[in-house]
Amino acid sequence: MSSASIPHFPAPLTADVLGATPDLDAPVQDRASPPVAVRLSSQSLLGGQREVEIDHGGAVYRLRVTSLGKLILTK
Repeated sequence: MSSASIPHFPAPLTADVLGATPDLDAPVQDRASPPVAVRLSSQSLLGGQREVEIDHGGAVYRLRVTSLGKLILTK
C-alpha cells in the first residue's frame, strides 16, 4: 500500500500549539467558567404559568415549559 492512499489528518490543536498552557495544579473551580452573577428559579420567572413573554431590546421572546418539564425559549 502506498503512502499516497493513506489519509493525512492534521495534528489536533493543543494548548502548547496555541501558545497557552493550562495550570493543571489550579483547583478545578479556578479553571471552570466564572460563576453566574444572578440565578433565578424558573418558578420565579414563570410565576406559576406555563409560558411568559420576555421583551428584550424591542424583540419579544417566549419562555415556555414543555409537557416533559423542559424549558424552551423562542423568538
